Amino acid sequence: MAGSASPCPPPSCLRSALRHPGPVLGPARPGSEQARAALGLRGTARRGGGGEAAEHRWDSREHMVRESRQDRELGTCPRESLSLHSHFTTLTIAREPRSKHRAKDGAVGTGQGCASTSSGAATTATTTTMLFEPSGDGQAPQVVVLVGAPGMGKTTMVRKVMVEWGEGALHKQFDFVFRIDCKAIVLPMEASIADLVSQCCPGLQVPAGKILDDQKKILFIFDGFEALGFSLVQPEAELSSDPREVKPLELTLMSLLKKTLLPKASLLITMRPTALGSLRQCLKGENYVEILGFSAARREEYFHRYFENPNKADVAFRFVRGNEILYSLCVIPIMSWTICTILEQELCGKKNLLECSRTTTGMMMFYLSQLLKYRDKDNPQVLQQFLLQLCSLAAEGIWKHKVLFEEKEIKDCGLDLPGLLPYFLNERIPKEGEDHESVYAFTHLHLQEFFAAMFYVLEDDGEMISSLGRLEKDVNKLLESYNKSRKDLNITVRFLFGLVSQKSIEYMDKTIGCRISPRAREKLLEWLQGRHRGLSHPGQTVKVSEMDTFHFLFEMNEKNFAQSALGHFTDLDLQDTRLTLYDQMALSFCIQHWAGLGSITLQGCSFHWQDPAAQLDVSVPCSGVSGTGGHPGALVVRRQEELPCPIRLLCRALQHQDSALQVLRLQWCQLSESCCAELAALLAEHPGLAQLELADSSLGDSGVRLLCEGLRTPGCRLRILRLRYSRITSASCEDLAAVLGTNTCLEELDLSFSEGLRDAGVELLCEGLLHCTCPLQTLRLGSCRLSGASCAALAARLLQGPSLTCLDLSDNEL
Repeated sequence: MAGSASPCPPPSCLRSALRHPGPVLGPARPGSEQARAALGLRGTARRGGGGEAAEHRWDSREHMVRESRQDRELGTCPRESLSLHSHFTTLTIAREPRSKHRAKDGAVGTGQGCASTSSGAATTATTTTMLFEPSGDGQAPQVVVLVGAPGMGKTTMVRKVMVEWGEGALHKQFDFVFRIDCKAIVLPMEASIADLVSQCCPGLQVPAGKILDDQKKILFIFDGFEALGFSLVQPEAELSSDPREVKPLELTLMSLLKKTLLPKASLLITMRPTALGSLRQCLKGENYVEILGFSAARREEYFHRYFENPNKADVAFRFVRGNEILYSLCVIPIMSWTICTILEQELCGKKNLLECSRTTTGMMMFYLSQLLKYRDKDNPQVLQQFLLQLCSLAAEGIWKHKVLFEEKEIKDCGLDLPGLLPYFLNERIPKEGEDHESVYAFTHLHLQEFFAAMFYVLEDDGEMISSLGRLEKDVNKLLESYNKSRKDLNITVRFLFGLVSQKSIEYMDKTIGCRISPRAREKLLEWLQGRHRGLSHPGQTVKVSEMDTFHFLFEMNEKNFAQSALGHFTDLDLQDTRLTLYDQMALSFCIQHWAGLGSITLQGCSFHWQDPAAQLDVSVPCSGVSGTGGHPGALVVRRQEELPCPIRLLCRALQHQDSALQVLRLQWCQLSESCCAELAALLAEHPGLAQLELADSSLGDSGVRLLCEGLRTPGCRLRILRLRYSRITSASCEDLAAVLGTNTCLEELDLSFSEGLRDAGVELLCEGLLHCTCPLQTLRLGSCRLSGASCAALAARLLQGPSLTCLDLSDNEL
């Protein structure tokens, strides 16, 4: 679990979401119980001591557990986590915030896990127990500042501290814990620390003064410190030292921070990087901890904790793991929650995961809608202008390889709005003693790329000018630069295709209030049609040989657009490509909408499903193909004993009724026996397929037997079968001979480099060749370790008739 709240999901789709609180997305709703509670404070005590005080601590502890489990943030459903710590996913932290140093890359996580911290900052996976652990000198920190961007899990860690302590499991050094919810606190007003303590525990029987006597046993939590909004520069003479002295609230809280009040009490402060510089001036001896998000291992753990059902977790995580964008974004807990929330809807609705193609861009739009849901609701013009300027800044940065932006640039763009800026940009605080201003970076590089793509498609009333100069909204320039040299623009271009889909245009207009220009669609179509023509030589077959083309079309996920983009091409040629599940889904989507596709060559490509223990049956929703159990969108997780073949998606996509495929080459793709059943079905159902090549595979004798079943079906019209380097033995030749005796179409059979074939295998093959109906014209048996003993059978075949016109026996010891 990455955060303390999540927006209310549709009850029909997310029935189990009540068990999965997600990241905090906004301030307290006016009029909510949280806001109505005096000062927005909650607190309680742990059982200890004796008599009346001990009983009070016990009652308050139960109150704390209840309050900490409840989530009443803005836009959320009240819910209860029966065991918060059992659903908590460990976060990666840096003991010194990167903000104190200049970040090297300026963006959290670019696909390799959490961001690299600067030198000297110790990075580790942490639980809440480590927050107050003694440092190297053996001293436990008295003040801990927990820093992180919105959605990184700060409030969740606070809730976990409270639950663990309230249940008596951890943090036993504290008898009392008081949480100050800075987002809900009401200003201006006056109060003493004793008043605050009394408000934390309604119905308090023990005087607050008595509770404050033992300062070492008290922990105050300031959650969302930056929301207080008051000046941290207060005259020392006006600060209080008496817990009972009533002062303006900001002075009382500043006295607590500066340790003029309760100097031996402990403090836990959560905040965004924005206010870190000014807070540092107030504190002494503090220990800074920055949340960096989820490591690679923790991302998978999060999915399993969210879904609880291991099958659904496997399906969802495998889908994300194959998409480098989504997987990289999952370093941010709120993005992990966003992605899980959407995939939960897909799985609850029994939809085909191919329909999630929209969700790379779609998930980003959903994430954006949640961030903006309750911000500047009454002033949409401010919000729209902010987004336009944000997109302009992002695009300027992408063009100039710039991920860090000076404070002046932020102000010149009009982005210095405290209610919006922290949700999109992290402030990087310079090291102490440095005189330069703060710098800002997008929370994640992919977020910057998403907003850069938005820059090119958002409609606005005038030219956008950023602090970096004027940037022309020329989509063609972006696409041509990507084609020629700027391959780093790949993600931006992919988002571009996703944003101009009809569904995205409608979603952005209705949900976010942004108008996307449909004119870019025509330019994208022209570019796709022209880029591959330029890669082909005159007279050559025009083929698609770039995997990114399939991702672009998959991102848009529109049948008609894909048909128009691919209609001018006849060949698909990919070489030495590692195909993840997501890649295979993109490829399959395009193939089933590619009516003129006549030839597929996948040379040196490998197919990966990420999880060998549980594999996914993703049925392709096309004519004539039904999914498992008769439902075209059924999702089935099969265990080890019945793994689907790696090329399942490819074969199912090729079975659509409009397929014109004639040649399928799967050379050096490391295919195994598990692929043969799907290939056999393809041979039986695709009468147009004339040539199949499976060089360098591990089909084995049992795999060839399955393949022969397809070759013997009446619908098979295959003319050329090449099984070079297929690791078969003479046992396969009996099945192949049966095919030769019944198949009336097969004209060429290539079994070269099958060293296990030997003389016995040739003799079996010749029995099939002797049938009068055998149409075979070419037989290749090179490098099969044959001897002169096989020549008699071959000679007898040559005497039987004129059909065999080519016999290759090269590299054999005849």
